[in-house]
Amino acid sequence: MQSFNCSIRQTGLLALFLSCALSAASQQTTTAPSPAPTRQVAPIKTPVSLRPDVTIEKVMDIGPLGVRLIRNPKTGEFWYSTFDGNVFRISDFDTPKAAEHKVFSAADHGITRLQGATFLNNTLYLCGNISANGGKGTKGRMVKYDVSKAKPALVEVFNTVEYGTNATTFDHGWNALEISPDKKYIYVNSGARTDHGEVQDNRGAYPNARDNGLTSKVYRFPVGAENLVLPAETEKMKELGYIYAEGIRNAYDMAFDGNNNLFGVVNSGDYDQSEEMFWIRQGHHFGFPWQMAGVENPQQFSPWVPDPATDPFISPGAHAWVVKYFRNDPDFPKIPAGVKFSAGVQNIGPAANEYRDIATGKIVDGDITGRSVSTFNAHSVPLGLVFDTKNALSPEFKGDGFVFRYGGGSDRPGTNLLRKGGKDLLHMDMQYNAAADNFYMKTTSIANNFNAPVDAVLLDNKIYVIEHGAEGSAGGRIWKVTLPKR
Repeated sequence: MQSFNCSIRQTGLLALFLSCALSAASQQTTTAPSPAPTRQVAPIKTPVSLRPDVTIEKVMDIGPLGVRLIRNPKTGEFWYSTFDGNVFRISDFDTPKAAEHKVFSAADHGITRLQGATFLNNTLYLCGNISANGGKGTKGRMVKYDVSKAKPALVEVFNTVEYGTNATTFDHGWNALEISPDKKYIYVNSGARTDHGEVQDNRGAYPNARDNGLTSKVYRFPVGAENLVLPAETEKMKELGYIYAEGIRNAYDMAFDGNNNLFGVVNSGDYDQSEEMFWIRQGHHFGFPWQMAGVENPQQFSPWVPDPATDPFISPGAHAWVVKYFRNDPDFPKIPAGVKFSAGVQNIGPAANEYRDIATGKIVDGDITGRSVSTFNAHSVPLGLVFDTKNALSPEFKGDGFVFRYGGGSDRPGTNLLRKGGKDLLHMDMQYNAAADNFYMKTTSIANNFNAPVDAVLLDNKIYVIEHGAEGSAGGRIWKVTLPKR
């Protein structure tokens, strides 16, 4: 997503779910150098409500690299974690005395690229990646702690075998965690290690490596699992019963609705395919790397001569184009026999339903064409997915979903329709369509002008959202969005 002026050297986290126009850097670096002194720092914006019955207040400032905001359901305490491995408990949350207290660091749990955190009662689960083979490889890792203990002891849930990381922006790693409503399972997303299924061999290490049994999937483990060692072969992982759904590029956030349906918001790649939200069901395949948002990946067809001059889905500034990851690829894997792809949730607007038309190559608005979109405008980076599972909100919002767009929100002259809307909070009024066996939703922006919203917690009628602060910055923030209640 070339439109965002970001760098892995400045953020660490962001390149894992954004595709930015930047030079390649190792994904295993956990402490990034500070930005150059001459770099202009964008001012911190104050979010703005778009409705008189929705209010926004700042809860507190936090340190840099915040990734996950979570709540201990037993104590009611809020916690947050950072990309570089720190875990903080917040005392006196949502009061003027709110303060953060470091509880764990990467030195404690061993996860140097920490992207997943959640609670089951008093048990804290943490998940992410560690470096291997001198930074050329990686391993996924999950641990848990019973934080009710005076000195919580680390328990390993799983470690994966070593597999290749890469020297680009597209190694997404293990990230989102979600506990099942019956509290029997923990769901884990591991994003793709590629942009669109291309070979990523890390400058010759792990030759011919594409995605594998430990990437681009959602997994499910019993909450009591301990000391597992996960293989990289897809069939072995299926035999073990751990693969829940396939073909998902990077569901960086997942959540259950009030009817126990699991949804995940997904980031697409540098090709102008829409970002999707999937109704994630066991055994379903959602298309990656062969298609995203119903648009086929042209690299699977050989010969292919990619060129922004002839293919409007490729931006001349797209990182995957600049470094030649879009290329003729006669060895691209074929679609497995008998596999049927499941579609993303369909958005009928009026927000986030701009898309690039396959027939004309032009960017159009679904409100005008009358077409639904699967699901959000390209490069919008949907994050912070929550549902009103307790029906605590007013009739207009009761039982509905909400999600933030990290991307977009640009008012610069010449900004195209895919990037104008964003940095906002979307209300999703979802309805099941039996004929399509899928959900359709009306999507409306109810607040905007956020800075970098990455995760959220809905408590009663309040959405608490954490904003990511880049390395070397003053840090991030937590905001409170108060919605009309029942």
